[in-house]
Amino acid sequence: MSPVDASPYDESGPLVRPYFLAGGRSRPARTDLELITLVVSVTEQIRETVSPEHARIVRLCREPCSVAEVSALTNLPLMVVKVLLSDLIDRGYLIHRSPPSTTEIPSRELLQAVLDGIRRL
Repeated sequence: MSPVDASPYDESGPLVRPYFLAGGRSRPARTDLELITLVVSVTEQIRETVSPEHARIVRLCREPCSVAEVSALTNLPLMVVKVLLSDLIDRGYLIHRSPPSTTEIPSRELLQAVLDGIRRL
């Protein structure tokens, strides 16, 4: 099994509690990490001592991955992954792109056009 495939879980459950992996934190420092936010490594060289989970995420993100993908590939809870990603972004190992946030509700005409397009499929 490669280091990327290693998991802190086995059949009996987690070997290390999630709050320990996140350094006792339950919320990430960044609030802009959504499920579909893309993260990618900007370097392969880790210049400091980081946890195995941090290093694993940097290796996984050589190609752009969504936050949800990172959680699934590492088999870690989403909130733990967000904390770890937040750490790596703040340290300069990863960059991220979040989708534009919109607060406006789509018009009825737009929704109808989408529905009509789906029906034509």
